[in-house]
Amino acid sequence: MSLSSGMSDSDIPRPPRPARERGWEPRDPTLPARTPPPRPAGRSRPRRVLRTLFGLLLLSVLLLAGALAAGYLLVEIPPANAAAVAQSNVYLYRDGSPLARDGEVNRENVRLDRVPLPVRQAVLAAEDRDFHTSRAVDPKAMLRAAWNTVTGKGRQSGSTITQQYVKNYYLGQEQTLTRKAKEFFIAIRLGREKSREEILQGYLNTSYFGRNAYGVQAAARAYYGKDVEDLDTAEGAYLASLLKAPSAYDVTTHPENRAKAVARWDYVLDGMVTEGWLTPADRAAARFPDPQTARPATGLSGQRGYLVQAVEEYLTDRGIVDEKTLAGGGFRITTTLEPAAQDALVQAVEDRVTSRLDPARVPADRYVRVGAAAVDPASGRVLAMYGGVDYTRQYVNNATRRDYQVGSTFKPFVFTAAVQNGAQTQYGEPITPHTLYDGTNRRPVEGWNGRPYDPANEDDQSYGEIPVGTATDLSVNAVYAQMAVDVGPGHVRRTAVALGLPGSTPDLTASPSIALGPATASVLDMATAYATLAAHGRHGAHTLVERISRDGHELSVPAAPARQAVSREAADTTTAILRSVVETGTGTAAQAAGRPAAGKTGTAEDDKAAWFAGYTPELATVVALMGQDPESGRQEPLYGALGLPRINGGGAPAEIWGRFTREALAATPPRDFDLRLMPGTEETPPEAALPDGLDDPEGADGSVESYESQETQETGEAGPGAVRPDEAGPGGPGETGPGGPGPGAVVSGSPLAPRTAPRQ
Repeated sequence: MSLSSGMSDSDIPRPPRPARERGWEPRDPTLPARTPPPRPAGRSRPRRVLRTLFGLLLLSVLLLAGALAAGYLLVEIPPANAAAVAQSNVYLYRDGSPLARDGEVNRENVRLDRVPLPVRQAVLAAEDRDFHTSRAVDPKAMLRAAWNTVTGKGRQSGSTITQQYVKNYYLGQEQTLTRKAKEFFIAIRLGREKSREEILQGYLNTSYFGRNAYGVQAAARAYYGKDVEDLDTAEGAYLASLLKAPSAYDVTTHPENRAKAVARWDYVLDGMVTEGWLTPADRAAARFPDPQTARPATGLSGQRGYLVQAVEEYLTDRGIVDEKTLAGGGFRITTTLEPAAQDALVQAVEDRVTSRLDPARVPADRYVRVGAAAVDPASGRVLAMYGGVDYTRQYVNNATRRDYQVGSTFKPFVFTAAVQNGAQTQYGEPITPHTLYDGTNRRPVEGWNGRPYDPANEDDQSYGEIPVGTATDLSVNAVYAQMAVDVGPGHVRRTAVALGLPGSTPDLTASPSIALGPATASVLDMATAYATLAAHGRHGAHTLVERISRDGHELSVPAAPARQAVSREAADTTTAILRSVVETGTGTAAQAAGRPAAGKTGTAEDDKAAWFAGYTPELATVVALMGQDPESGRQEPLYGALGLPRINGGGAPAEIWGRFTREALAATPPRDFDLRLMPGTEETPPEAALPDGLDDPEGADGSVESYESQETQETGEAGPGAVRPDEAGPGGPGETGPGGPGPGAVVSGSPLAPRTAPRQ
């Protein structure tokens, strides 16, 4: 039939398929329906449970994977925590031995290449032997550590070195799940973004080793007194063993734990052998390296604080590093200070002053302060400095402060200026050590266009005509005030600055009074200037810093080139007249140095300070005693201090100078000055009559001590009615008060050699 007849394709009858083609037999409708056999009881529930568990496990895996992915994406590497980047500035003596550190955190970061390879390998053997080959995190180790902790086998971290570094540097030490989760993700990111060398370097610089030592460099210093690059394998293994239990394994503070510490050390070395980092023979030869006894933290007590303060001022004042950057820490500063010289200076002060003070019995002893500084004339290096009894008790550094008059220690600069400028007297005579001046007390200076100026001599003594050399021994104010006018106060000021005094020194005024020492230069300033005289007039600015570096990078320390500040003849002729001060004058206590020396004593107005400035060919040192009320801070006279009527430069200051110079130069053979003098200096000087009462060279009792303790003030007190120039400024010499000696002064019976005097 055709399809066009209207029948659809579905209406066409189809023959039934054979049973073999259908694969089943037709059901006989007359038979009952077949029922499937019943399922065994209980078989469906386990399958459902398994399916449920499988689904939950799959869901957990998906959630965990999602959480890991989210954690990795969301947790960023944070900035370092403040404690991890905090470092101390480390200060060293010139020989590399530790001087001080100025921060609370004892840490000094070092580059990885400074850490010897065996030390690095010892740390890996102790903490993470697969560090270079494994991943940043080790889940199996974390689970194993957690299981051991739970089952009572001891608390274990299971953390890799990377995770420990993350905890130390980026996070903190708190034991929380949140911190642990952050540590996990940050470690993963860090392992991808930083090299293993960077991570290991950070770990070594942030790990705590006990004894307040953060980082392997601080640990090397704390336990073995050496830098990390000097550690050997056994020492490195001991430091590595400390990482597990720093305090417990410190065998000097906990000797009862020595067996455990040695066992841990053995474990580290055995691990190095296992990893092929140490030969069995070297392992067998290793001996346990006992660390040095634990010492108190090197803080700023004693002299340390003064020295650190002076070095910091040196660095910032010269623009080597700014104050804020220096305060950030991390600097390694090698100073010019020498430990033997520093110890000798401290001991000299202790012997001659500190041990003799009795403030409970002698009120004036409360006021005594000591400042001292020693400079190498050849290099300008500051070799030693004394700032006070203790930085934690007296904050102001007496070696660098600029508020005490220098007194007659300034007078040599006037004479140097005279020779340097070829100056002449008012009568046209060249100024030499033998030139005669009128030493009459309160003699008005001539040739000065300012207000009349007539300074008083010490004890109001009049000397008549007197040679300049003798006037130097006697510190005759009338002579030196006139000499300052003859030379020109401006020339005197310029010469003092050329020798080493800062141009900004307070009261360094170009007037006749400049000769009497109203200027308030520091002890260090004066030591620098006297070092120029010792160096035959060649001046190089003093230096306190040999080297400075940060994170292994050296900073430039500009060196001030030495220059000829004054002629050699000017400097050497000044040295010649200063030698007699030590040989036969007021500075004879300095002879304790046991070698040729030149120097000058000085006393500030009202005996508020006493100075001795001196030098040998090898060393220039200035010592000053200062009077200051510890409560009000006012400058106070030193009358009665140390049980003496008066304090003078020829007493304790010269004694300290002699004792220190002898010890500091003990290994140096004595040598004489090599002087090139101005023409005519070698001539025999004219004799000058000494004033009445000063013609007995042996004094009343022949004792040297009787005049070493009787030096009188000599900054120019002219007494009532004296007129001072306007330029002298407030607090200048002799503005107030009589010119006589202070309470209890003794002015007779002083032993004098010919042409010398018992005082300044």
